[in-house]
Amino acid sequence: MTRTISLALNIRQKVVAGLIIYMSATGFIGGISYQYLGDIVRKQNIAVIVDDISNIILEIRRYEKNYLLYGSLEDLKENQEYLEMGGRLLASIIPEVSDLKVAPGFSQLKNIFQEYEKAMREMSDCIAIHPQECTDLENHLRESGKNMVNISIELVNFERDRIQAIVHRLKTNLLIFIALMLGVGGFMARTVARKIIYPLKLIEKNTKRVAEGDFSPIPLPSTRDETQRVVAAFNRMVTELEKRHEQILQARKLSAIGILTSGVAHQLNNPLNNISTSCQILMEEINKADPEFVQRMLGNIEQEIHRARDIVKGLLEFSRERNFEPKPICLRKFIEDTVRLISSNMAAHIEIEVDVPDELILHIDSHKMQEALLNLLMNAVQAIGDTSGHIRIAATSEPSHHQDIITIEDTGSGIPEKDLSMIFDPFFTTKEVGIGTGLGLSIVYGIIQKHHGTITAHSKVGEGTRFIIRLPMYKPLA
Repeated sequence: MTRTISLALNIRQKVVAGLIIYMSATGFIGGISYQYLGDIVRKQNIAVIVDDISNIILEIRRYEKNYLLYGSLEDLKENQEYLEMGGRLLASIIPEVSDLKVAPGFSQLKNIFQEYEKAMREMSDCIAIHPQECTDLENHLRESGKNMVNISIELVNFERDRIQAIVHRLKTNLLIFIALMLGVGGFMARTVARKIIYPLKLIEKNTKRVAEGDFSPIPLPSTRDETQRVVAAFNRMVTELEKRHEQILQARKLSAIGILTSGVAHQLNNPLNNISTSCQILMEEINKADPEFVQRMLGNIEQEIHRARDIVKGLLEFSRERNFEPKPICLRKFIEDTVRLISSNMAAHIEIEVDVPDELILHIDSHKMQEALLNLLMNAVQAIGDTSGHIRIAATSEPSHHQDIITIEDTGSGIPEKDLSMIFDPFFTTKEVGIGTGLGLSIVYGIIQKHHGTITAHSKVGEGTRFIIRLPMYKPLA
């Protein structure tokens, strides 16, 4: 059974590896470049000495020719002095180049130099005794001088070629180093951009999305590094926030239920009174009433029981916790049911007008949207207060923009302009302490966002407030 060994590196390890490669490459190339520069300096010094020797050899040959032509002892003396100077230079340079490829050339030059020096002494002695018999010695001297010049030129050219070769290798190494550094830099930039900057931007973007009420998780990357762990931690945080948000929503529902309870109790009194009255009449007339009358009374009782059941059912449906399940809903009936749920809690001086087309269908979660609408209506009722007021709920479609628009406006006290931009922020409220929690409109905002819609508010102090909800238009399946 084979075992696969994972070599995946996390971000920290990749950054450290990149820095190690960068520093190692810098040290390696820097060391080689320093060595090459040392070689160039050394070769340059050798080239200078070789060039000096070459110039000395040319001077030796010049005085040699003058001596052979004119027989001047002064020229012979100059020739001897330059021979001594060249010999000293060769003696000083040969130990320095013993480990170099040029060493055999210097050894050969030294031998030729000594051979020429010997030939020059023999030639000077021959001229002094038998000038006519020195032809062979002269030819040998000239040949030795020629060889000496050729070898010196070869040494100069050799050293210059070596310097050019070292410079070429140095340039090649620098280009390789630059390419390597660009590669490492690109790797580091890609790692930083892909593993750090992009995830941070993604988290920043999704943080805004969460703030708007969308708690869907970020797709978890399979990078097996810090990015994956950070995204996983972010998703856990979002999951917990969603749970807390649902708890706040439920708490808000319970608060709303408390407000609605008195109205519901009042609504239940009417059917219960009617049932009680019908039962008393039946009890009194049971022996003498005709069957048709009894049937009508029992029908009234059943109708009032259904009425009471619908009132309780509406309250239970509102308070029950449910998953987000949008489906096609007739908007007018939905709004009328919602208004009926809150109407018993409104004073007689507040009038609600519903102007919604019968055929308008929305794809919404009725329970969530009912909660949002109830929050808006309760705010409108509280804004109107004890004065006479009007609440209007209207809806229309905009096919050109593929959206449906719901408008809720009231004639209440309005919202100050300085507060208008903050009304959807959690825990922000313009009400007195103990009256509001500041969560109602924040919850409404989150519900609308979850339906991929938008909500905006327009208000003037003393004139009222208008909320505009825009939702995607419902498209029936073909």
